[in-house]
Amino acid sequence: MQISERMSSIKPSLTLAMNAKALELKEQGVMVTSLAVGEPDFPTPKHICEAAKAAIDANFCRYTAVPGIIELRKAICGYYCNQYDLDLEAGNVLCSAGGKHALFNYLMTVLNPGDEVIIPAPYWVSYPDMVRLVGGEPVFITAGTEENFKITPEKVRAALTPRTKLLIMNSPSNPTGAVYSESELAAIMEVALGAGIMVLADEIYDQLVFEPAEMASMSAYMAKYPEQVSILGGVSKSFAMTGWRMGWLVAHPELIKKATTLQGQSTSNICSITQKAALAALTGPRDFIADMRRAFQRRRDLALKIIDSWPFAVCPKPDGAFYLFVDVHQCYGVKVFNSTELCKYLLEKLHVAMTPGVAFGDDKCIRLSYAVSDEVLQDAVSRVGEVLAELADEVSCRQ
Repeated sequence: MQISERMSSIKPSLTLAMNAKALELKEQGVMVTSLAVGEPDFPTPKHICEAAKAAIDANFCRYTAVPGIIELRKAICGYYCNQYDLDLEAGNVLCSAGGKHALFNYLMTVLNPGDEVIIPAPYWVSYPDMVRLVGGEPVFITAGTEENFKITPEKVRAALTPRTKLLIMNSPSNPTGAVYSESELAAIMEVALGAGIMVLADEIYDQLVFEPAEMASMSAYMAKYPEQVSILGGVSKSFAMTGWRMGWLVAHPELIKKATTLQGQSTSNICSITQKAALAALTGPRDFIADMRRAFQRRRDLALKIIDSWPFAVCPKPDGAFYLFVDVHQCYGVKVFNSTELCKYLLEKLHVAMTPGVAFGDDKCIRLSYAVSDEVLQDAVSRVGEVLAELADEVSCRQ
């Protein structure tokens, strides 16, 4: 059997791999606490589910326009107008099967073989492999714990070459929860726009920003530089709709036309029922988002209080999303030597699943999602801390 050469450079998602291992243990009857997967633990709101049921009852089960039904695309335009004062038309929007699909469509549309893409690290696990899959070259710029995992304009400038085509910005960030302020974004955008490169803003967590921090959207830059700046969004995280598979790309109409052609030759339209559910999400009540955001902020503080007591760990306080990215490399050296071995060790010993930081470009760290109940979170993080303390002590004794 022949497998294409392009697949040789593509790695399986470690986040999904860790969750698969956790599910395998659960099927064997083992009680596993999973802090590995990035999805809210809240149910999809009732009015959204009712809209989907109504669509089924009305037999809304046929093909739709490839970029999505016009009502949904207009609702997405309304979302950006109301939230960020960005005026859009339906021609600026392509609805895809989740944020991953929207990202792939965008990269496939704008990149040529050999084009370089600047990716701040730590990064969402799929950015580098998707860039490689479409023939691009990822270029990483790293920000560590001492920088609160946020890059600087100087680092962007240093990474620029004649082959640079694109900068990907993700705020709030997966895996770190870091949120860029308006002034931080302005300084970075001055460099990127001045260099004439394109910028993709992944804002899938835009509603999950904790006070006193505020969401600084790239919408203002898209309004001024529509041929350079595009935005990726969706209902998965902020509306607790991960399994519905509904994301979108907001971009210049000419780019959307080309991306729509691509989608038309690959998947065509996304699920018709999902489109009606997403329409209800964007046009219906949103009080539940504030409730969810408050719960995540409370859980962040609960988990951080425990982690801050660990002398062997460092974890900058995140301002958004629902992740903690913890530097635990002081535990490496005796029983475990990297983040993958550590996560396997914790899963086998404690039956707690987390994600290795190497999947996100920083092997010093592990990522935990606090999208679980307060009680489950406190118990799991406390038990993890006890095991990590034992590992750190063993390392200290060897030195």
